[in-house]
Amino acid sequence: MSSNKTLTQQVSEIIVSTKFDDIPDAALDIASECMLDAIGTTIAGASEKSGVGRISIEYAKQIGGSGDCTLIAGGVKVSAPAAAYANGTMCHALDYDNTWWPRNHPASPTIPATICMAERQNSLGSEVLRAIVLAFELQGRMRVASIGRNSGGIFHHPGISGTMGAVTGVGTILGLDADQMTMAFGNAGSRAGTMTANHGTMTKPSHSGIGSQMGTEAALLSSLGWTASDDIFGSGGFYDALYGEGRSDPPVMLKNFGKPYRMVDPGVSYKLYPAKYSIHRSIEAGILVAKENDINATKIKNVDIFYPPTALIDRPEPRSGLDGKFSIQYGAAAGLLDRHVGISTFTDERRFAVDMESLLPKITIHEDDSIPADFPNSWIIVRVTTYDGQTFEKKCTELKGQAGVPITRETRLSKFFDCVAGAISKKDAETVVAITEDMRNVKDIHQLMGILRNATPH
Repeated sequence: MSSNKTLTQQVSEIIVSTKFDDIPDAALDIASECMLDAIGTTIAGASEKSGVGRISIEYAKQIGGSGDCTLIAGGVKVSAPAAAYANGTMCHALDYDNTWWPRNHPASPTIPATICMAERQNSLGSEVLRAIVLAFELQGRMRVASIGRNSGGIFHHPGISGTMGAVTGVGTILGLDADQMTMAFGNAGSRAGTMTANHGTMTKPSHSGIGSQMGTEAALLSSLGWTASDDIFGSGGFYDALYGEGRSDPPVMLKNFGKPYRMVDPGVSYKLYPAKYSIHRSIEAGILVAKENDINATKIKNVDIFYPPTALIDRPEPRSGLDGKFSIQYGAAAGLLDRHVGISTFTDERRFAVDMESLLPKITIHEDDSIPADFPNSWIIVRVTTYDGQTFEKKCTELKGQAGVPITRETRLSKFFDCVAGAISKKDAETVVAITEDMRNVKDIHQLMGILRNATPH
């Protein structure tokens, strides 16, 4: 690779030169798993109770015209950008899509856009998997290159690195060459930026839709000859603007790209609760301390939560069920009260139920600087004191599904079937599983997309 190439050009050359046969089976298998997980969370997101899915579908129909890309659970095909927006938004609507470290949601900005473009282009399943692996890898490299792992604190990563992941996935399906991919990245640099100030609102899940749509548009424009900076990842470009000058090391993007692929090492984290990942340990600890000690919630005098310095999750009185997804207090309370947390936990009905209203004021949080802030090495303690003076506590370290803590195929499928129940038939759900698990041999994905298109929100 020529040393006089810009950083962005070098990244683009690596992406377009990576062939399907260059990618190890382990990465391809995980890409198939991530695809199924994303499909499940998208279909479930179409029925999100505050209306994120319903409005996204209606909006895509209004702006999307008559197109050739499936609007999941919408019953129609619309334009690629419209489908990318709605499907990406629905994928993240429940905050149930996967994550990893450094923090990002790699699937929701990329997989919906990639599979819709694959439908449009009549792509082979092997090309879909290749595109997903590369889209994840590009995002992971970008997050590692942002030296402060929580850097870009006012920005939410699905609309930043996720936008570039969408460029990679869609651009790969379109068959962009290195020059076109470089131009697409440059164009996308002027389209990125979603803000954490919108956490707990309907706009937050749209960050994945925005990243998905903007990456799709940038790739499509590049395929038509649109030009942009040839070094958006270089000095004075994307990193300096969105992560802060001096807070990144962009050349890290090139270092050992795909050796190993980051979806293999450190791996992907699958969410087993539909909420911000930072509150999952409080949920798990709440469930376990209640179950192990058979705690009667009416006997609870107070609850103390000890947790690491973490932004955006101290919400003692969530404004809605949706806002509860970002409240460490609400997560612990739901675990203690219900001993189970699922999609219905984060409805307004559950948020404002009498028992929840009674327990939330009893919860005090304690930010503990001695607890590591980096998620893989962190922990949370939930301590319950009852009116008769007894104290019970649970420390949660590892989470099932966390990168490095694998879950079984049965657990993954259980989540998927739960997500799609009532929206597609059991037979169709089993067909989706069969197609995604054999994706490398699939000749086209039209049967799959037809099932997704005709899913029924409920």
